[in-house]
Amino acid sequence: MEQTTLDVSGMACDGCESTVIEALEALEGVSSVTANHEVGEVRVEHDETAVDETTISGTIEDAGYEVPA
Repeated sequence: MEQTTLDVSGMACDGCESTVIEALEALEGVSSVTANHEVGEVRVEHDETAVDETTISGTIEDAGYEVPA
């Protein structure tokens, strides 16, 4: 398992955290997700052969939030 930590902007509340968590948990190969809107951070534990950082970032952005480069 690999852990990826990303800065995420646009999360303002617990509901935003839930939206990001649900979107990422739907990805095959993701085993756990934590999101913290107060610090703007998402941590994803995942199988590196099933899902990569680009897919994780794209999923967060598809959910309506920004992953700064």
